[in-house]
Amino acid sequence: MRYIIFIATVAFNLLAVGLGYYLREDYYLLLILGIPLFIIGTHDFFQNKRTILKNFPIIGHFRYMFEMIRPEIQQYFVESDIDGKPFNREQRSLVYQRAKKATDTLPFGTKRDQYADNYEWLNHSMAPKELKHQDHRVLVGNKDCQQPYACSLLNISAMSYGSLSGNAVESLNWGAKEGGFAHNTGEGGISPYHLKHGGDLIWQIGTGYFGCRTPEGTFNPDMFKERVANESVKMIEIKLSQGAKPGHGGILPGQKVTPEVAEIRGVEIGKTVFSPPGHNKFSTPRGLVEFIKELRELSEGKPIGFKICIGRRSEFFGVCKAMIEMDTYPDFISVDGSEGGTGAAPLEFSNSIGMPLKDGLSFVHSALTALGIRQHIKIFASGRIISGFDMVTKFALGADICYSARAMMFSLGCIQALRCNSNDCPAGVATQEKSLESGLVVEDKYKRVTNFHENTIHSMLEMVGAAGLNSPHDIKPYHIQKRFNTREIKHYGEIYTILTEGAFERGDAPDVWQKSWEKSSPDHFMA
Repeated sequence: MRYIIFIATVAFNLLAVGLGYYLREDYYLLLILGIPLFIIGTHDFFQNKRTILKNFPIIGHFRYMFEMIRPEIQQYFVESDIDGKPFNREQRSLVYQRAKKATDTLPFGTKRDQYADNYEWLNHSMAPKELKHQDHRVLVGNKDCQQPYACSLLNISAMSYGSLSGNAVESLNWGAKEGGFAHNTGEGGISPYHLKHGGDLIWQIGTGYFGCRTPEGTFNPDMFKERVANESVKMIEIKLSQGAKPGHGGILPGQKVTPEVAEIRGVEIGKTVFSPPGHNKFSTPRGLVEFIKELRELSEGKPIGFKICIGRRSEFFGVCKAMIEMDTYPDFISVDGSEGGTGAAPLEFSNSIGMPLKDGLSFVHSALTALGIRQHIKIFASGRIISGFDMVTKFALGADICYSARAMMFSLGCIQALRCNSNDCPAGVATQEKSLESGLVVEDKYKRVTNFHENTIHSMLEMVGAAGLNSPHDIKPYHIQKRFNTREIKHYGEIYTILTEGAFERGDAPDVWQKSWEKSSPDHFMA
């Protein structure tokens, strides 16, 4: 029975030959269908790479076909509105509706089980307030910064040209320009698509130093100084680690490395680009702080920060000790959670390395506060931020500003096809294939990026007003409640470690934090 289709194909071809010979020549046309199937079946039977095809010639191909379209079947026909991963249909639809300025209200009540474990909510007030969008920006820049930047509460997180198409990058930047928010370049460097419409840029410097590297792959200060002078570049972010693959370095598949991408990055055409796991410019916490100081001088005082997914607490404490000893502080720290997204990452890194955003965010905020240096540093939060409530929960844990990447992709028309690493993104967002990219029309999509940002900020401010607060930064950990079971509800202040200034000196920090602080060093990371 395993060979029934193959045997039927052979019989079909013999029948076609017989009918054509004895009756009419028209029957030979049946061989147009039969011969290709015979060739496929013969190849399947004699090949030795795929057991399924060898044991089930021809019919075995259906297994691979169904496997190929499984994500689409799952997404469109199997999942409920709140089951999908990484983002469910309800979340995706929210972005699409806000990007198109369509109705985003919910009829007939929530679909969520409010008595289920891990359900969260914001405590509202009997005296709600009305907040205006334009009143809420954050000035990034400390005592050593000469060109501080007034930053929006929500900005485009790091996504490189090369990973994204030129049309996608151009749409994002134009949308940022129109909406008055910032666009992080990602570690792939500054491309013409980032500059065409003059949107504010946060230039990310990764371990590959793309856009400011020597042929040997080291940091090139002269090239950096030349490019950072562009008036569109408002801030610089040193990428230490990315939430989706901390400790691994970026990956750009070879099929995406076009001549243009290769020229911008300074790499070989068509060859997969693996960014080094770590920086070769520095190897100690003190070296990182010295690099921050160097970049600030080369950029003539623009805000400098670094991006990190928290791993060993002692290493972050080592950086803090270096800051304090050298009296030099980054203007901002971007905290990325392990739930963050990426175009390509090893499964084990995405699933099993790095601290989730809420844990990492509360740690960084409390550590800086306890050490008395929080006032020098603004904190960006990045990782699965889709809605106004997502922003509110991050502000409650200490964030000043939020980043969003995948929501911005949804606003461009991303359908979560999960093909970001294959260069055949059907929405033209994560591809360098021109025929696919052309379907993403910049003149239409940039408006959707602006709309999504505006409507999400509006929703977030409405929630803050409903809580009776004057500013998003008035939200405290006790404003957010979380259910653990039918009898146990706690607020964030009871769930996460919240420290006050001088906690380490008083011995108020948890033992594991205290030990990490004591063994940390500004002269080496491993502790």
